[in-house]
Amino acid sequence: MRRDTPPPRTGIGEAEVLRAFLDYLRTSIAAKVDGVPDPQARTAAVRSGTNLLGLLTHLTSVERAVFLGDDVTDWPSTFQAAPADSVADVVAHYRETVKRANDVLDRCTDLGGPLPRHRPDRPAPSVRWALAHMIEETGRHAGHADILRELIDGTTGR
Repeated sequence: MRRDTPPPRTGIGEAEVLRAFLDYLRTSIAAKVDGVPDPQARTAAVRSGTNLLGLLTHLTSVERAVFLGDDVTDWPSTFQAAPADSVADVVAHYRETVKRANDVLDRCTDLGGPLPRHRPDRPAPSVRWALAHMIEETGRHAGHADILRELIDGTTGR
């Protein structure tokens, strides 16, 4: 089954374009995971061990680190969902994190300015850099999710 959602049509402002494409990718990857039966969502179909739940758990951690200022000390562990977390739990947690990240972005009016940080000892990236990085990071893992989902049940598209 193929489901395609075209890229967003946006206005001309840089912030609007960046945020629309990031939200498009966020929605795409959450949809790739949402509704997949738990065993298949956790099963690695490639030698690296990559699985759908792990990808979304990782992206949740990246969103939290970049936009919310969380400190992540063990990045490899972010690719594993907790055994007690269901597919619905992981998707809901990702969507809640995205909402919180967007709340932060809503308060940022200067793309060249730093993201707000609770830790002054750690330099914050610019809003522009953070948006570009999250587009790259989410797009990369959405591509991985595309392949994994097709291997699970044949679903393709965005």
